[in-house]
Amino acid sequence: MDLASYSDYAVRLVNTEEPLRGTDALTSVEAVRTLFGAASQVARRATDADVTRLRSVRARLRAVFTAADEGDERLAVDLLNALLLDFPVSPKVSGHDLLNEEGRPDWHMHLAEHTSNATAAYAATAAMGLAFHLTGYGVDRLGLCQARPCRNAYLDTSTNRSRRYCSDRCATRANVAAYRARKRLETERSASTGRTAEASQASVAPTER
Repeated sequence: MDLASYSDYAVRLVNTEEPLRGTDALTSVEAVRTLFGAASQVARRATDADVTRLRSVRARLRAVFTAADEGDERLAVDLLNALLLDFPVSPKVSGHDLLNEEGRPDWHMHLAEHTSNATAAYAATAAMGLAFHLTGYGVDRLGLCQARPCRNAYLDTSTNRSRRYCSDRCATRANVAAYRARKRLETERSASTGRTAEASQASVAPTER
């Protein structure tokens, strides 16, 4: 497995909250378990305490995305390194009982599930995945949606580093808003030009007409 794929854990957690809209989906143990996915064993150990603990981790992960979005690479890396220190991972070699084309186990790297609590397991996975994505693709590939008030986190995997929105929906909404703003400006400029021309004509003396 590509360890950078674990970075989706970070995105999912950050996007459980939309600060500018005042919404928060991380309010129960069931919400915590949903983050892990149905197949996760460690999710079954989630308790009410993990709701509060994961909210704290969420704030720290959002700070990483915010620093990256603002172009502060050093701060983004420092914040991510602090998470990696607080939530270390345990790598393991896994085959999932799968065989490759040669009939041998398809060995690859995985992250072992943390044994202490659900928050530690999730935070370790999210931080390591984000670290692999950052070092593999660049800090500028971590962003926050430009379609306010969304500000959801996203990972830019475009070939030309052009992504600015978390989804097609937000991109469309932003483009429509920009189009309407341009049309308003054009209308205002046209009206202003018309008023200026009328005022100029009115100021001409009768003998000069």
